[in-house]
Amino acid sequence: MTHVILHQHVSGHCLGIAATTERGAPWRVRTYPAGWTLIEHPTAGRLLFDTGYAPRVQRAMARWPGALYGLVTPVRLRPGQDAVNQLAQRGVQADDIAEVIVSHLHADHVGGLLDFPRARLRLDRRAWQRTRAWIGVAAVRRGVLRELLPDDLEARAGWLDFRAAPEGLTDFGEVADVCGDGSVWAVPVPGHAPGMIALICRTVPDAPLTGSGEGLTVLGADTAWSGRALRAGESAPAVGRLAHWNAREEARSARTLRGWLGHHPHAALVLSHERSPQTAGPGTP
Repeated sequence: MTHVILHQHVSGHCLGIAATTERGAPWRVRTYPAGWTLIEHPTAGRLLFDTGYAPRVQRAMARWPGALYGLVTPVRLRPGQDAVNQLAQRGVQADDIAEVIVSHLHADHVGGLLDFPRARLRLDRRAWQRTRAWIGVAAVRRGVLRELLPDDLEARAGWLDFRAAPEGLTDFGEVADVCGDGSVWAVPVPGHAPGMIALICRTVPDAPLTGSGEGLTVLGADTAWSGRALRAGESAPAVGRLAHWNAREEARSARTLRGWLGHHPHAALVLSHERSPQTAGPGTP
């Protein structure tokens, strides 16, 4: 069975109060990385899952209405830390990226999207259907800066084709086979944002979906702030849940992913904003 190689990156971070994202955490400022992943597939080529922040995010926050985003979520980005520059350091040029898989359309996930103008954009159609009507302050209050999105998004979109889940993924009901060979599965986890997806990737040859999860990696996007809290079933404090587009759907998605992880305790888990990503479940050697 085909497998992929994953390279984890961070492009900038935002500042927030720890106690608003994790129960029992102190009322102190914490940094939250804006994570993204380079996926190397043997035939589909190089893919990205999200892009993190880029300098244009800070430029957008320097004027209205993006300044509101900066007030609530201050952003820090070092020179050269954006995705396109980190890839160049690997010898990968922007035009080498075949596809950008977008978990959802919040600014910290699509900040670098415009740096990849030739890439096909893969996302849940429902994410765009909800978001495209949001403009101005209405968009910013939902975490969306419209100027970060390509004008030709619809023309370049390869909408994910969700179908009945195969054995090993039935917790999610429907899934999309991103590369067509079972190496990367998109699973719906809406709530934090409309149409949000996570990825389940095979990173070891022949790792089955029906096993313990060894050889599988979940790229969980924003399904939780903390892998420990997700696995333990701890929801974010009430003030932290105000950031969710639909808190009820978010809770349902977290339960679904937690259930899948319970059935696959050796699966690795990488969350976009995890300070120290929980790369394996309890009991992993």
